[in-house]
Amino acid sequence: MFTGIVTDVGTVRSAEQRGDLRLQIQTGYDLDTVDLGASIACSGVCLTVVDKGEDWFAVDVSAETVSRTAADQWREGARLNLERSLRLGDELGGHIVTGHIDAVAQVVGVCSEGDSVRVGVAVPRALAPMIAPKGSITLDGVSLTVNDVKEADDETTHFAVNIIPHTAQNTTLSGIAAGRQLNVEIDVLARYIDRMLALRAQ
Repeated sequence: MFTGIVTDVGTVRSAEQRGDLRLQIQTGYDLDTVDLGASIACSGVCLTVVDKGEDWFAVDVSAETVSRTAADQWREGARLNLERSLRLGDELGGHIVTGHIDAVAQVVGVCSEGDSVRVGVAVPRALAPMIAPKGSITLDGVSLTVNDVKEADDETTHFAVNIIPHTAQNTTLSGIAAGRQLNVEIDVLARYIDRMLALRAQ
């Protein structure tokens, strides 16, 4: 379980295709406090630490995970938003995040808005019932607030979020541009409510 508050930006030091894809990720975390088997969210994807060194940890990314997440992030040199798992008693600064990706989104527009950057994002229409203005959503592991939502003519749903300077400076969302793919996790509470309503309608 996570909160969507990024605590480090790591860099993929190496990517080796074995049975699964083995990534070695450089980080500023104190690895003495990270156990083998611990969970770390990597750009929103919950992954298990399988090895570690002085300034790096390794994870195995399954083919299923690679196929269902944003392209071009599981490569050498890629920067990843990192968050260690939530511990009981920790401050819940963002919202409840599971680290399970619901879809890959695409940035459809970016514009300045005050000191912030407003980002328009397109997701599959199936997620529409679970995205609401002023609700929470996770993009590449970052907890954000939805500003508005609308249905597009191409059978996608568009929503907008604002990236404040602090978030841009401390995550991989700095310099975000149209065309970029993002890992999306909808609010887990909305997911359960949508499921319950669907079952009641049967």
